[in-house]
Amino acid sequence: MNGHRDWREHRRARTRQLIEYGGLVVKAGLAERTEDDRATMLGAFLMLRDLLDGHGDDAPADLQARWRRQGLRAFDADAAAKGKTQEEPMPSG
Repeated sequence: MNGHRDWREHRRARTRQLIEYGGLVVKAGLAERTEDDRATMLGAFLMLRDLLDGHGDDAPADLQARWRRQGLRAFDADAAAKGKTQEEPMPSG
């Protein structure tokens, strides 16, 4: 029975990971900008992979560091916006 439980936990973790990745695609505006064209998004992801494999002008570590900083700023901005929204008084009516 323990193996079945491990399998379920692994599946739940994998499902959560896929949902989170999908959320990043939406948060970045890629679904909207590509008109939900999955082939275009996959092509873009494959190009990102190639860049990280060193097939570009910039060093992969530099790109990854730059992308990470930009992502952290976006997460911070999102958290700040949510914090402001929660602090705003509810309209009376």
